[in-house]
Amino acid sequence: MTETKENIFLFVPNIIGFGRVILAIIAFYFMPTHCVLACTCYITSALLDAFDGHAARYFNQSTKFGAMLDQLTDRAGTAGLMMTLATFYPKYTFWLQLSMAIDITCHWLYLHTSTLQGKTSHKFIDMSENPIMHLYYTNKNVLFFMCAGNEAFYAALYVMYFYSGPTVMGMGLFKLIALLSMPIAVVKAAISVLHGIVASVNLSIIDVNERAALAQKQNN
Repeated sequence: MTETKENIFLFVPNIIGFGRVILAIIAFYFMPTHCVLACTCYITSALLDAFDGHAARYFNQSTKFGAMLDQLTDRAGTAGLMMTLATFYPKYTFWLQLSMAIDITCHWLYLHTSTLQGKTSHKFIDMSENPIMHLYYTNKNVLFFMCAGNEAFYAALYVMYFYSGPTVMGMGLFKLIALLSMPIAVVKAAISVLHGIVASVNLSIIDVNERAALAQKQNN
């Protein structure tokens, strides 16, 4: 009997993921000049992040490729937005660079380490790991609040470059949103650093175990 091989690139959640990539690229192109179009594509791409996860569970099509694509699209999307913000607000370029570097490096290290540990998702947290990380990934309300607040901060910075919005409490609406959501973005960055620390510890354990196994093999 001929074995039929699955084509994971045609899995529903991965097709949604490819759509997210295309929308992000369109958003990048129009970010410097067309606020509404760029926001529409960027927000749609971000919202589809929830749908690909549901599709993966519904169709039983969870894959390592899909997890990687999901994370890389998130990180690239945020990086593209921050690069645009750096041109809008050159005075704050360093802080935007720092935030982008933390977001990319710490999440990449955590996801890669999780893969080496044999975990099926970067959101799988063992009880033995950091309790803050456990709360962050097991409480959907906390996760949504942090991610939404973080996105609101950078999105508000972007939109307020073009539009001040209606006046609320003596200032433009988008500036007010940026001020209110800024603490959330700072905490989110701190959690990303925690991602890196937890991953580094886990990766060191993998290194120690592999070196011990190699030494034992050489001694035998």
